[in-house]
Amino acid sequence: MEINILQLIEGAKQARGLTVVIDVFRAFSTACYVTERGAFRIVPVGDIETAYRLKRDNSSYILMGERGGVIQPGFDFGNSPTHAERADFTGLTVVHTTSAGTQGIANAGGADEVVTGSFVNAGAIVRYIRQRKPERVSLVCMGLGAKSPADEDTLCAEYIKNELEGEPNDFEGIVRHLREGEGRTGSFMDLVGEVSERSAPKSDFEKCLDLDRFSFVLKVEPFEEGLKQLRKIEVAP
Repeated sequence: MEINILQLIEGAKQARGLTVVIDVFRAFSTACYVTERGAFRIVPVGDIETAYRLKRDNSSYILMGERGGVIQPGFDFGNSPTHAERADFTGLTVVHTTSAGTQGIANAGGADEVVTGSFVNAGAIVRYIRQRKPERVSLVCMGLGAKSPADEDTLCAEYIKNELEGEPNDFEGIVRHLREGEGRTGSFMDLVGEVSERSAPKSDFEKCLDLDRFSFVLKVEPFEEGLKQLRKIEVAP
């Protein structure tokens, strides 16, 4: 199994084989919480105007996401797992657009298949890849606004790679580094204080680093009119 770690939108464009698009803080952690809270469908979109259009055409759709970490006008939710965990999405379609994570999905057109990635379901991702037995795996780190690498996404990619290759991981060390480590880049903790609690509650840090909380992967599949949707796939231990 060839495993490559790639970065940002260009990395998404280069991704081949079974591709994991990683956004720890916070898109693909949030998507897992939304799924757990009963969402019928998550529609990830890169273009915010597409999100608004879908809401205009389908008033029952829920708008979720951010730009620059901030909830956008007319949106029902920001990009917060804390807020998602408190909500009831049973039977609802959630349109999700973010600065980084959903941009990766929009640009991974060369991949054989795409799943989303975060620490909250890292174990399920590893098991899914082992079950699929692909010749090639691309781990795409979407970084800070899809413009610069972020430690949390690179560390998540390295964690998944190590697990697949039977190498040791130090998750507690990863958490320490992201919380207070010198030289860290792109951490969510740097965003806290710059935006409102409504957009980025501090508790999101712990929610996004709740390792293996979920036993499913979210696979990107066709929806309608060229759009994508995320399908929940349970992965047994």
